[in-house]
Amino acid sequence: MTLLITFYLSRIIGEKVFDNNNKYVGIVKDLLVDSDSSNYSTGRPPVNGIKIKFDKKIVSYSFKYFHIENAKSKIIVVCDRLEELPADKVNSSLCLVDNFLDKQIVDLNGRKLVRVNDIRLASIANGTFAVAVDIGIEGLLRRVGIVKPFKILLSLFGSNIPAKFILWDDVEAIDFSKLNIKLSKSYSKLQTLHPSDLADIIEDLGRKASAEVFSSLDEERAADVLEELETGTQIHIIESLSIEKAADVLDKMPADEVADILDALEHDKAELLLNEMEKDSSQEVRELLVYPDNSVGSIMSTEILSFNENKTIEEVLIELRTKKPETETLYNLFVTNEKDILIATFSLRDIVISSPDAKLSEIMKPSPVRLHNYQKIDEIAEFISKYNLLAIPVVDSNEVLQGMVVIDDVVEDLINKRRTNK
Repeated sequence: MTLLITFYLSRIIGEKVFDNNNKYVGIVKDLLVDSDSSNYSTGRPPVNGIKIKFDKKIVSYSFKYFHIENAKSKIIVVCDRLEELPADKVNSSLCLVDNFLDKQIVDLNGRKLVRVNDIRLASIANGTFAVAVDIGIEGLLRRVGIVKPFKILLSLFGSNIPAKFILWDDVEAIDFSKLNIKLSKSYSKLQTLHPSDLADIIEDLGRKASAEVFSSLDEERAADVLEELETGTQIHIIESLSIEKAADVLDKMPADEVADILDALEHDKAELLLNEMEKDSSQEVRELLVYPDNSVGSIMSTEILSFNENKTIEEVLIELRTKKPETETLYNLFVTNEKDILIATFSLRDIVISSPDAKLSEIMKPSPVRLHNYQKIDEIAEFISKYNLLAIPVVDSNEVLQGMVVIDDVVEDLINKRRTNK
């Protein structure tokens, strides 16, 4: 056998298989590779099975006793012996035709969905491996048998067909409908994507596939991705999950984001989720749902940090290290009195450049700009423009600190309103 033979999946599907004695074995219907990338170190999965059709029956055999030969530019599959692939191996494998060919996959580098037109494989002394997917027009032309004449025609005009391949290391299959495998392992590569990129991909998927991909994520990552989704997709995802699973994910999200999602759900479904969520989280969300849609309170974040003015810088830093707040929470830090009335603000920069034994009363900025919880959202833009703030504290009629409005949420709300008004 030649040291290296490269070939395409389309060239082998439908080919006849013979044994060493030239006895007919059957027709190739599919090749199988392991679905768990942790089982192979090269990033290129070995072909571990082959589906053969004989007398209207399709059987999966171990690929260990098959090899590929290239005779006069024709790919030949030779069988040394037949050994059926165990059922557990079949169930934990990916079928290249069923799960990849003509299917959408995730291009991890391009962070987008692409369609697979063909698959390139390589056969060497120690096995046959899937090495890349063909997403170009050449793959389609190859499958209908006109790639060579098409290339000849283009060459007359000094042109060619651009190759478009993605290495196997950089792809992730998303259609596992015909397999009984653990989704958490199947979608493991997707965990490397930024939540925003993953959200874009989920939005481009069909309803069933998007729900399956989302269900495979752990709760922390699922919460991050859910925040990035458009409202319509958020609702679809929440409704596709069990009440328990959905509540667990919502518990990991900021209360203002959860309130926006629940506000778009039917009242009964929202109430079921609130009852299933953790008590403290649920109460925060309920308080936000009371506010009218056009009020500051409806978009404010309740995840804030406030301190007494007698705290030292060192004590504040210890508390920050213990709580490990999200980045947005650190946009603005607050000083309140024993009645939770807002009296001043300070920034992360203030505490970084100050002496550890200095008190907040020495560095804080009193009488800060603030918004009121029932103030109209439309009025916020003026504050942002005038004071150049990343976050603005929100108080009630008694000046008690309720939360803060982050500029990102304001911009998002204004953009959504503009889209709605078009």
